[in-house]
This record gives sequence, C-alpha cells and structure tokens, in this order.
Amino acid sequence: MNTQVEASASVSDVVKQVFSVIFVVAGVAAFYYFSEISLLYRVLGLVVVILVVVGLILTTGLGQNLLGFVLEAKQEVRKVIWPTREETVRTTLLVFAMVFIVGLILWLLDMFLFWGVRFLTGQGG
Repeated sequence: MNTQVEASASVSDVVKQVFSVIFVVAGVAAFYYFSEISLLYRVLGLVVVILVVVGLILTTGLGQNLLGFVLEAKQEVRKVIWPTREETVRTTLLVFAMVFIVGLILWLLDMFLFWGVRFLTGQGG
C-alpha cells in the first residue's frame, strides 16, 4: 500500500515538473510574441510566470529536497569563520609577491634558454 502512495506522489511530481517546463516555455514565447507591449509589462509577466513555476516546483519532492539543501547550506555559511581584513590584505600581498617572484624566475630562465639556443645555433654575437 505504501508503494502505491509513493508511486502516485512521484507521478504527480513528474506531472508538476512537466507543467513547470511548459509554463516557462509559454512565458518566454509570450514575452517575444507580445513584443509590441512595453518591456516593463513583459518582464513583469515573465517574473510572475517564474514565481508560479518556482512555487509549483517547491510542492514536489525534488523541490522539497532542493529547499532543504538551500536551508542547510545557509546554516553552514553562518558557521564559516571569515578572515579579517588584515589577514585578507596580507594573503593578497603574499600572492602578488609570489606571482612576481615566479614571473621573474621564468623570465630569467627564458632569457638564458634563448641565449643558449642562439649560442648553439651560431646566431649569437
């Protein structure tokens, strides 16, 4: 009996998802079809369609899972210990210094290899 309830719920979820896609496609098509109407009204209409679709999707199992994930992610972001301004500036300057040093080393290596190739091919003066 429980499997029948899950099967009907999943069928209704699929139907809701299909209708959601149809609504989005119809909303975008209407946006371009009614091009003679002001852009503001067309955008507002498209926003309303998107809000209806989001509401419809949130009533499905997939939407509930997605909403749970977003809420859990929001809680996890609150737990993050963000670096202070001083730590951020110090780390950024360290990265700039390392990039400069590596660039200098690569430039010197390139210069010496170019000099060596010219010397070996007899083009050096």
